[in-house]
Amino acid sequence: MNKIVGAILLVVFISSCRSEFETIRTSNDPERIFAKAEEYFDKEEYYKAQDLYKLVIPYYRGKEKAETLFYKYAYTYYNNGEYILSSHYFKSFANTFYNSSKREEMDFMSAYSHYLMSPNSKLDQTYTGKAIESFQAFANSYPNSTRISEINNLIDEMRDKLEKKSFEQANLYYKLKQYKAAVQSFDNMLKDYPGSPKSEEARFLKMKAAYILAENSIYDKKEERYDEAMDYYAEFIKRHPDSKWKNDAADIRKNTIKELKKFGRV
Repeated sequence: MNKIVGAILLVVFISSCRSEFETIRTSNDPERIFAKAEEYFDKEEYYKAQDLYKLVIPYYRGKEKAETLFYKYAYTYYNNGEYILSSHYFKSFANTFYNSSKREEMDFMSAYSHYLMSPNSKLDQTYTGKAIESFQAFANSYPNSTRISEINNLIDEMRDKLEKKSFEQANLYYKLKQYKAAVQSFDNMLKDYPGSPKSEEARFLKMKAAYILAENSIYDKKEERYDEAMDYYAEFIKRHPDSKWKNDAADIRKNTIKELKKFGRV
């Protein structure tokens, strides 16, 4: 019996809370709605706060409380994990309240929202690129900010992710036996990230992919592609003379020379 009574009281309580929200929401009283939105925000009930802030934006636009309203409205999206929208509203605040003491914070949070949307290296890195661009723009706008050190660390973290993605993409082409695409992708990766810790492996796999591509090419393209494999060997052994793959690379070179001799090459 006590459980039934408790359940009924819980339903009544939930209903009363819901009716209170609906009563405020439909009151057409901007000040009352704003005050309740502030209350919900302080209680971390961000969805409710967001709904109420949204209702009174037109009323408070251009008024004294507008800055506080837009500031907290943007944070409701951030606190709800809606980072695409939080980035938009943080940036909108910075552009609207140009002289606000919170402008730097809002520009940072707009970029940081992009950072939070950056996925692991196996997925599309569109938002990683956007985050890097946003952080670089922030550093240009606020060169003396106390956040610069943090931003530099975040940019380094995301560049490492892009570097890893670049290698993984090229390596995937290699594993799928798409050797022409693998050669091009490894080449792009090495140009974009010349100091990568994966550069040695990338150069070896680029050479090996080029050799296999030459092996499987039509006769008219074989000689040119074997020459490319030799060029990649020379680059690899010059940069990594003590590589753990040097014996494998030497075997590829030996076989490449053997194939080039068929074209009258010495």
